[in-house]
Amino acid sequence: MSLTQVYLGLGSNIERETHLCAGLDALAGFLTDVRCSAVFESQPVGIKSGPFFNLVVSAYTDLPLMELDRRLKFIEADNGRYAPDRKGLPLDIDVLLYGELVGNFDGLVLPRAEILKNAFVLWPLSLMAPDRTHPEAGKTFAALWRDAQIDQVLAPVAFEWRDQQLTPDMLS
Repeated sequence: MSLTQVYLGLGSNIERETHLCAGLDALAGFLTDVRCSAVFESQPVGIKSGPFFNLVVSAYTDLPLMELDRRLKFIEADNGRYAPDRKGLPLDIDVLLYGELVGNFDGLVLPRAEILKNAFVLWPLSLMAPDRTHPEAGKTFAALWRDAQIDQVLAPVAFEWRDQQLTPDMLS
């Protein structure tokens, strides 16, 4: 069975550390070689809420795309994402890239448009995969971040998962 490299975007604006760590723990339960970017605090985009913590995860999976997406929805649900009385966004996990797939897969569009629109996706992705080329833009993620004209305030924050400091001192 072959493994596919995936990049996932994670975000939370409610009990941020708790929900992100729970999400990472859940991902580590079924993905291989889970690596995390630095964690960034960002102002909300498109919703009124408190600030978010965001990061990008690189991992490998043997799951087909739609099964991976289904599992991500379960993890979000376990963290209160779909609770009727929820306030804010406890946990959001999006598939940013799935191997080299490009297109619309039952409503899941890859590569995810937010990569090019949101600093809280592009900056951590450019740190994790600087030399990887965006399959549609044709530029590396490092070049896309360098040339980005995204008007969003983003700040690296100290964050620890499984006794590992995710945000390097040089950033925070």
